[in-house]
Amino acid sequence: MFASGYLKGTLVANGQRMTLDEPEAEVSFEPAEVNGKPLAGFKLDFDRVEISEARSALGQRGKRVEASGRSTEKGAEGIEKTVTIEVYDDFPNLAVMSEAYKNTGSKPVALGQVKFQEHRLNASLVDPQVPPFRMWSFEGSSIAWGKDDVMEIPADLSQANPFGPPGKQGAGGGVPVVAFWTRRVGEAIGHLEPLPLELSIPVKVGERGRIDASVAMDAATTLAPGETFRTPRSFLSVYRGDYFEPLRMYSQALAREGLAPAKPGDQDYEISWCGWGYESEVTPAQMLGTIPKLNEFGIHWATLDDRWFDTYGDWNPRQDNFPGDAVQKMVESFHQQGIHVQIWWLPLAVEDGQGRYESHRYALAKVAKEHPDWLILDKNGRHAHLARGLAALCPALPEVQDFYRRLTEKFIREWDFDGHKLDNVYSVPPCYNPKHRHRSPDDSTRAMGEVYRVIFETTRQLKPESVTQICPCGTPPNLAWLPFLDQAVTADPVGSVQVRRRIKMYKALLGPEAAVYGDHVELTKIRFSPSVEHDIGSDFASTVGAGGVVGTKFVWPDPGPHFSGVMLTPAKEEVWKKWIAIYNAKKLSRGEFVDLYTIGYDVPEGYAVAKDGRMYYAFFAPDPEKPWQGAIELRGLQPGRYHVLDYENGKDLGTVEAPDAKLSAEFTLHLLLEVSPE
Repeated sequence: MFASGYLKGTLVANGQRMTLDEPEAEVSFEPAEVNGKPLAGFKLDFDRVEISEARSALGQRGKRVEASGRSTEKGAEGIEKTVTIEVYDDFPNLAVMSEAYKNTGSKPVALGQVKFQEHRLNASLVDPQVPPFRMWSFEGSSIAWGKDDVMEIPADLSQANPFGPPGKQGAGGGVPVVAFWTRRVGEAIGHLEPLPLELSIPVKVGERGRIDASVAMDAATTLAPGETFRTPRSFLSVYRGDYFEPLRMYSQALAREGLAPAKPGDQDYEISWCGWGYESEVTPAQMLGTIPKLNEFGIHWATLDDRWFDTYGDWNPRQDNFPGDAVQKMVESFHQQGIHVQIWWLPLAVEDGQGRYESHRYALAKVAKEHPDWLILDKNGRHAHLARGLAALCPALPEVQDFYRRLTEKFIREWDFDGHKLDNVYSVPPCYNPKHRHRSPDDSTRAMGEVYRVIFETTRQLKPESVTQICPCGTPPNLAWLPFLDQAVTADPVGSVQVRRRIKMYKALLGPEAAVYGDHVELTKIRFSPSVEHDIGSDFASTVGAGGVVGTKFVWPDPGPHFSGVMLTPAKEEVWKKWIAIYNAKKLSRGEFVDLYTIGYDVPEGYAVAKDGRMYYAFFAPDPEKPWQGAIELRGLQPGRYHVLDYENGKDLGTVEAPDAKLSAEFTLHLLLEVSPE
């Protein structure tokens, strides 16, 4: 750590010291806004450093270093800044930092934006042949549907990366981690509190091509004399590899803090068919009409998707498409055929008589009419809104949590559904409703997970073999509800690449054996015409090879030309049969995802899964339109001789000798290998 408070990360490996940090660059950081002015010049007094033993949930053996200092700039003479760093034996690649600003003066001081964990990164330090910004990044903010979370950094990157409630720059939620890596070394920063805090991790390519990154939040407080503001705990991690490594470390650290992911059950790994192929006007007849094909394929899960209901918030069947007890009878018919059924819905969302979503004009939901005091209000006393422009019930209220317990019981016990597809789930706005008596408007955002805990635990109690899936459409998940699902989903991926990389993300966050639904295989290739999305993909390999759970939304029998893109034609049927058989035979989703290949630097893109004493590899060509030819490395094998099988095509590829096992290969699109000891 430098006197400025800059914490430099260095990876020591194989006798080498490698870093992306360049604190010596001509940088003037302004870590705090005091009385409306950004101030720099805080210098830590290294003559008064305190070093002590550290013990916490992160480990019983560690060290704590604390240093304080003051700014040399006018206007901040009375502000003392203290930086604390903790390191633990259990997390050797992790440093935890916190900062405190104390008003030691005699007058109140307004503290605005505070920046911490500031870094200036330069890829040229480890590879002189590339420009400073030439590295890859994972940025965990939930910004917009379909945006890449994993990307090679462009020269003009400027991304705010907000976290917490929904806002102008994001859908809300997100995983508060930003990771950077090159071929040789990586570095990640984020916050380490087990709460969905409102802050940002802005990333920008700045002066001379260097990458500026930090954690920032608005303190929005006035410090009276003697008062102190403390930042959330942030972290710096150094590693070798890609985003899997810091996300896995982050997940393990949060588990120590009490935010551990749920363990999946057997049914979470089963192939699922979704009725969304029929879109919003689906009928019971269309849902049930697919049963012969589901039985023929051996698919034992189905999902009743969006718009089966009349009103968001009340969740009663719409009487035009599902009259009377049509929903319950449909579920019963599926059960008679040995098929489980999930139900689509969006917790906390409620219609308030304002606005619309697509063709559905919002009414006033009964729950909003009978309990208007349950609604989240904005600063102006109006209804605050979340996804789809819907009003929201405040999750911090015990009566709202109990409402969702009873609603879950209705779906699972009374209607006999076997699980949930909770969709369009991001975050909720801060709540300024005076009747809720919140300590902070952030209470609503931070309590969001409690409603999802109620739904998950109630469902598991009623049906232990249920499936609860939460979909943050097109974005990373929300820390608030991530522990309360047993089947993650790649969340409306735009193409095959996002399928694979999001499976890897969830395997890091939820564990190497997590059940990750690859979403509808039709989404692996999307063609857009004006205002119309055509989902025409059939890339099962991206889900199977990366260790995901296969899904599909085909329609059958033929419902008309509008559904031609997802219609199960005889030609497609052969493809579906082939891959469903491969998935069921290998069930790699139940294996252990092993991080052996680095996204962006290992070509072809590779994935590895260990299962039943064998290693399974999946390689994907960088250009799906061109064949790839070269030598591929079969990493992670113990010394010995191994037999290699192209398990997609049943082709014997001979033997390799580990640990330096290489295979000459030529393939188009992908190559899936099963490697077993001789």
